[in-house]
Amino acid sequence: MKNNKRNFLIIILLTAVILYFALKDNFAEKIKYLFSFDLKWLILSFALILAYWLFKGLVLYYCTSKVKKDYTQKQGIMLMVTTQFFHAITPFAAGGQPWQIYKLKKDGLTLGEATNIVIQDFIAYQIALVLLGFIAVTSNYIFHIFPSDSLLKKLVTIGFIINTLVVIILFLVAFSKKWNKKIIDGSIKLLNKLKIIKNKEKWLKKSEKFIHNFHNSALILFKSKLNFIRIILLNFIALVGQYLIPFTLLMGLGLYVNPLIVIITSAYVMLIGSMVPIPGGTGGLEFSFMAFFKNFITGPKLSIIMIVWRIVTYYFGIIIGAIALNFNKEVK
Repeated sequence: MKNNKRNFLIIILLTAVILYFALKDNFAEKIKYLFSFDLKWLILSFALILAYWLFKGLVLYYCTSKVKKDYTQKQGIMLMVTTQFFHAITPFAAGGQPWQIYKLKKDGLTLGEATNIVIQDFIAYQIALVLLGFIAVTSNYIFHIFPSDSLLKKLVTIGFIINTLVVIILFLVAFSKKWNKKIIDGSIKLLNKLKIIKNKEKWLKKSEKFIHNFHNSALILFKSKLNFIRIILLNFIALVGQYLIPFTLLMGLGLYVNPLIVIITSAYVMLIGSMVPIPGGTGGLEFSFMAFFKNFITGPKLSIIMIVWRIVTYYFGIIIGAIALNFNKEVK
C-alpha cells in the first residue's frame, strides 16, 4: 500500500508537470482544439483501446482454458481489464502479472498453473512486441521516415535491443534449463559478493523455482504450436490496434497521416517509453510521442493530441480497471 501511494503521488506530480508544459503556451488555442475533436474519431480511439483489452483477454482465456476447461472468455477479458490498473500504477507495469497469478489462483488454479499461464502470455507478448519493433526499425531504415536524430536513434536502438534480448533469454531458459541455472546462480552469487543483494540462499531458491516454472510453461506453450501461433497473433493484432490510436486522434482534428506510418511511429514511441522506470512510463512516453510525431504535426494540435492519447491509452485504463476491481467479487 505504501508503494502504491508513492506511485500514485509520482503519477499525479509528473502528470501536473507535463500538463503545465504542454498547455502553458497558446493555452486558449489548445483548449479550442481540445473541444473541437470529431466525436466519431474520439469514440473510435476508445474503441481501439477496448479492443486491445479484448484481444489480450482472449490470450489469457486461450492459455487458461487449456488447464481449466470451464474458464470463460468473460473471465479472461475481465482479468485483463483489472490488470490495467496494476500495470498503470507500477514501474515497468510490473504489478500486472502478480495480480493475474493471484486472481487465477482464486479462480481455482494451482499456483504453478497460474504462474505458467502468465509466463506463456508474457512470452507471446514479447515476441509480438519485437516483431512490430523489427518491422518499424526496418521500415525506417529502408524508407527513411524520420530524419536522423542521434539521441532518438540511440534510444530506439537500445529499446529494441533490450526487448530482443528478453525474447532471446526467454528461449534460452525454455530450452536450456541447466545452462541458465548456472548463469543465474552465478549472477546471484556475484551480486551477493558485491553486497547488492542479501540472503543468497533465499534468492537461489527463488531463481530455481522461477526457472522450473518458466521452463515448464514454455514447453507447454511450444508443444501446442497452433495455440502458440494464435496467442502471438492475438497479441500482434492487439498491439496494432493500440498503435493506431494516434491515427484516430489525428483524424479527429482533420489531419491525415498514413496509418502504416502511424503504426511505425507508435512502435518507436513504445520502444523508448517502455524503458522509463516510472509508473506508466510517465514522462518518457510523452517525450517520445512529441519527438516522433512532430515530424508530421507541430504546434498546439500536437500537444492536445498527445494529452488525449495519454488519457485514452493510460488514464482510461486506471479508471476502468479500478471500477472493474470493485465488481471483481461478482465476476464468475
